Amino acid sequence: MSTEVAYEPVSVKAVLAEMKDTAELLIDLSYSAVLLGSDEVAAEVLELEERMDVLQLRARMSLLMAARNTEDAEALAPVLGMVGAAEKISDAAGDIAKVVLEDIGLPEAMRATLPEAVETIVRATVAPGSRLADETLGDLNLETETGVRAIAVRRAGDWLLNPDAETTVAAGDVVLFRGPDDGIGAVYRDATGEGYEPPAPPESDIEDLERAVDSIVLMKDMGELAVDLAYGAVLFDDTDLAEEVVELEAEVDALQSRFEAWTLQAAGRHDDPISLRGLVHLARATEVISDAALEISEGVLRGLSTHPVVAEAVRESDEVIVSVPVAADSALDGTTIGRRQVKTETGMRIIAVRHAGASDRTGREGGDWEVSPGPETTLEAGDVLIAKGTRSGAERFGALAGQRD
Repeated sequence: MSTEVAYEPVSVKAVLAEMKDTAELLIDLSYSAVLLGSDEVAAEVLELEERMDVLQLRARMSLLMAARNTEDAEALAPVLGMVGAAEKISDAAGDIAKVVLEDIGLPEAMRATLPEAVETIVRATVAPGSRLADETLGDLNLETETGVRAIAVRRAGDWLLNPDAETTVAAGDVVLFRGPDDGIGAVYRDATGEGYEPPAPPESDIEDLERAVDSIVLMKDMGELAVDLAYGAVLFDDTDLAEEVVELEAEVDALQSRFEAWTLQAAGRHDDPISLRGLVHLARATEVISDAALEISEGVLRGLSTHPVVAEAVRESDEVIVSVPVAADSALDGTTIGRRQVKTETGMRIIAVRHAGASDRTGREGGDWEVSPGPETTLEAGDVLIAKGTRSGAERFGALAGQRD
């Protein structure tokens, strides 16, 4: 049954921040449902999708009430675009979840490949007497001790999407944890009192579909990167970052086209081509996510200034995006991302680097963005880093880029 929605005064900034957090969580959960073959996780996706429907309606009503003249309409148009983009991501995640819930069919090769692209997410119900019960996340210090982060808590049917150090965990809470397998196992055991058995991904048994499956995984990675860069473009009002989103979206479209050709070719040699329907659904939903990223950055591309409420919403969301320059003789000056183990040390993931030198390892002229830099990417003084992670991680990251060895 659909929830009735009526206008009520709400903070547009708070709603936008919650929509961003919900959209990113939905991407993680939907692919995890496919990986785990879990109806429970897929059902959580559909619940969050319904919540997103309510959020986008409230955001649209508030924005319509705020537009009093043509200047307001021009300023708020990109905000409406962001609302629509978050809704697209939500719908795409719901379509991915339905592949699991409706047993549409997915080749085992898909679940054999996804673990490389999806960080482990587990759903745990906190048992009475658990060591986590009645403790704050700050006191538990899970992220530092285990590398595992609580990304959402459901209590009495309500979701808390940005649990912080002050959030108290209670018996009966449903907590979604994300992190490495070894850390996940320990935290799950502490939360539930039961052992955690990670699913063993099956071996790929459909050689003809390997390229199609690999293309979906690449589409997923590029789509998520495009969303991150789009929010960065909006936050920093950076046209160059927005242009990188355009490039990524075009690459995803090209992959989608090649995927269709490979899947049709493989279907002719497959005993049960109907079982490949889920793969087609998954690819289509994945492509929608990159389209949504383009919609987020469209205002920047068209020269419309970022509305202050949007920038504040991005800053206040669960996972923050920061732009940090590398200081001369700092811990990052003259090293590589992998050698310094930036993600391990700070919890922040560098999603783009603007190199200050004459050229970078790709041969690009200085000043261009290198998106999705790898462990071998060299950082130098004057480089500008766009990174994503938690607020505490952002503080550590900023200190690392500014402190001297």
